[in-house]
Amino acid sequence: MTPDTRPAPPDEEADARERLLAAAQDAFAERGFEGATVRDICRTAGANIAAVNYYFGDKEKLYVESVKRAHVCATRMEPFPISADTPPVEKLRAFIREMVARMHTPASTSAMKLMMREMADPGKAAHVVVSEFIQPVAFVLRAILREMLPHLDEQHLLMTGFSIIGQCLYYRQNRPVSELIFGKEAVAALDATAVADHIIRFSLAALGHADPIGAPSTGAAKANKSKAKK
Repeated sequence: MTPDTRPAPPDEEADARERLLAAAQDAFAERGFEGATVRDICRTAGANIAAVNYYFGDKEKLYVESVKRAHVCATRMEPFPISADTPPVEKLRAFIREMVARMHTPASTSAMKLMMREMADPGKAAHVVVSEFIQPVAFVLRAILREMLPHLDEQHLLMTGFSIIGQCLYYRQNRPVSELIFGKEAVAALDATAVADHIIRFSLAALGHADPIGAPSTGAAKANKSKAKK
């Protein structure tokens, strides 16, 4: 085996693979699967054009891995921190807070663009993204709502879940448009805590478990009472 054909050390291989994924994420986000070329991706990554086949098999598998990488970059992938013995209303509060926190996790613009492309027009990575990232979250919320609302039929349970998830996603997915409408300063003031508190109050009001809109959240109210006692 000559030096030219000897496999790269593991660290170098991992670095080359990551550079290809980063370049592919940017390219697919800007130009889509059809518009992005393997040649351009390899050039940006500083890799030989055969590197895509070596590390991923083909362009389609590279695309799938790029979309998965975008989801990992844009959302935290730890399990939802909700214990089984938590009351269902508190489970919903915790779910919304965690969901909004994930949506506010700093991520590159290309990661969000690629995620939105794939969700708006499901393609080659849709099945993997749904099964690995979206479906587990949806099932957590569905179980919480079923526990809170045992009387609800499946259709209304589904629509209730859509309403809650939609609120959580809107603030992240539509941020650029919101900034154009309301201004960057106004949107920047909507941090993860403020957004989560509003969604919690709004959703619980619809479900008959409300803190009044505009009132301190339950957690904030407890903190204020503790301070007052001191």
